[in-house]
Amino acid sequence: MKFFSRLFPADMWVGRLTLLVGAAFLKIITFDVIWCAGTTFRAMSDIGLYVNAIFAALIIVLPYMLTRRLWVEIAVMLLVDILLICNLMYCRTYFTAIPLDSYLLAGNLSDFKASVVDSMRWSDILLPLSTAAAAIICLPASYRFPRKSLIRYILTVCAAGLLAYGTALARGGFMAHYSKLKESCYYTTCTTPIYTVGGSMLYDAVSSSKEMSDDDRRAIAEWFRQKDLLRPYTPLPDSIPGRNNLVIILCESLESWVIDREVDGKQITPVINSLLKDPTTFYAPNVLTQVGSGRSIDCQLLLNAGMMPMESSVYSMKYPDNRYFTLNQALKEKNGAKGYILTCDKPIVWNQEPIARSFDIDTLLDRDSWRNDELVGNPAKLSDGSFLRQSIEKMKAGEIWPERENAFLQFVTYSGHNPFRLPEKLKGIDFSDKYPQRMRDYMTMANYTDRSLGQLIDYLRSRPDYDSTLIVITGDHEGLASDRAGILKSAEAKGIVSEGQFTPFIVLNSPVGGRYDKVMGQIDMYPTLLNLMHLDSYGWKGMGQSVFAPGKPAFAISSMTNRIEGDTVGVDPAVMNNIKEARSISDKIITFDALRTTGEQP
Repeated sequence: MKFFSRLFPADMWVGRLTLLVGAAFLKIITFDVIWCAGTTFRAMSDIGLYVNAIFAALIIVLPYMLTRRLWVEIAVMLLVDILLICNLMYCRTYFTAIPLDSYLLAGNLSDFKASVVDSMRWSDILLPLSTAAAAIICLPASYRFPRKSLIRYILTVCAAGLLAYGTALARGGFMAHYSKLKESCYYTTCTTPIYTVGGSMLYDAVSSSKEMSDDDRRAIAEWFRQKDLLRPYTPLPDSIPGRNNLVIILCESLESWVIDREVDGKQITPVINSLLKDPTTFYAPNVLTQVGSGRSIDCQLLLNAGMMPMESSVYSMKYPDNRYFTLNQALKEKNGAKGYILTCDKPIVWNQEPIARSFDIDTLLDRDSWRNDELVGNPAKLSDGSFLRQSIEKMKAGEIWPERENAFLQFVTYSGHNPFRLPEKLKGIDFSDKYPQRMRDYMTMANYTDRSLGQLIDYLRSRPDYDSTLIVITGDHEGLASDRAGILKSAEAKGIVSEGQFTPFIVLNSPVGGRYDKVMGQIDMYPTLLNLMHLDSYGWKGMGQSVFAPGKPAFAISSMTNRIEGDTVGVDPAVMNNIKEARSISDKIITFDALRTTGEQP
């Protein structure tokens, strides 16, 4: 008791200090409640959340004890508010805290101002209001402290830190427990509330500083050995012809539920609907979104390179110069195909330019390659209609993909980016106001993208090399994010809007037509395209499995929620475990640039 009376003297823990620590603690708890309201409240029942909140609150108030200046502490609290609000906004789209590396990319937000504003909520204002309240209440409060108060305060911080350390140690240690939570279907979003934003930063920093160990090498090799045994790549019969050219159209935020759907008696996507009727079209509507924090650029990793996104970082920002094996490289090996990526974004967005080089793309056409004559969104960027019209012009002029050239082309559209607001002059459809506004905006935008696609498909079909060309239409990721739950509260939206995060996988002029209604992951598109293109001799088969492989499991795992979607009945436990471990293995491969050292798959 004497020790505690010295550590917490009555004349020290009164007035301003107690008010500030209490305000900091309540601020962190408020953040946790807002975070959990959009994810799960499971974290609120964890003792670690409250222990770490106390520790963090004491650290937040440390500047005041060092300077004895209230204005310094208020400034620190406002900076903490900004940090917490930014992470709440990020969570509403990515269901995780901001990766440590991404704090250096704040300049990229100028291209996504509308999306940033759209991710704000009125509840966020509670955080700066708590700081304002603390400042008002503390102004007249006492601020005299007994001798040795700073030493005692630092000892208090150390005691709280030891308690937080002991709480984590009882769960196997900070890194082990944090990793366990991240890999759990039900607790993956609980890491930041339990360990605070500072804990998430610490985890990222420690994870990124590791060197490849012998255990890591063995884990990678064993994973691929198991995959080859349990889920072997199976070539299609030689009687099924391949293709020489591959065209991929990544439609921003396109989800499957709008396709082949009528609302108010109107087809949302009439162009795509007509394409589905062609017997040479292959259609898989239930492709589970598996992108991570990198969103669109993660889709390029999944689709082009057959790899899962990183667990706590964005590969394109942290490891843009890594060795990757890709579809366009496979085509280049087979027939000398030239690779093109066409985008209306700046080359620095998601580091597209260095990633294009790492993927061995020959030509990147970015924002400066186009006439900005028809703009959509905020910030305004080239509309899908004008982007694809100008792309056709360049192809007709022979600037890209001249006739008799084998090619890999990837179009990256923009108009479907949230908040899905289309200028009135470009709208070609409208819907009853009985549907939620965000749902109506999304359907209107999907209809516009669909109409824009029509002109490109018509041109591709007119080319003399169409018969040897495979065309893929897919969404780079789901689009509704945290708005989905609110939309589904509407009785009119239920039965129309999908509860799951599914994007379409549409292959035109496919040597194998038909429909695949089982759940697959975005990671499965890469090996499926290897099959269809007859690129069977390419060494890198990716981390997924072709839908044409016998006995392919009919489920996939979300990278954002760890939730399993699809049918797992009768799945071999070894296969299930191999699929569950795919992301952590991919993270190791990217972190240690393992494909460069082996030259082929591990």
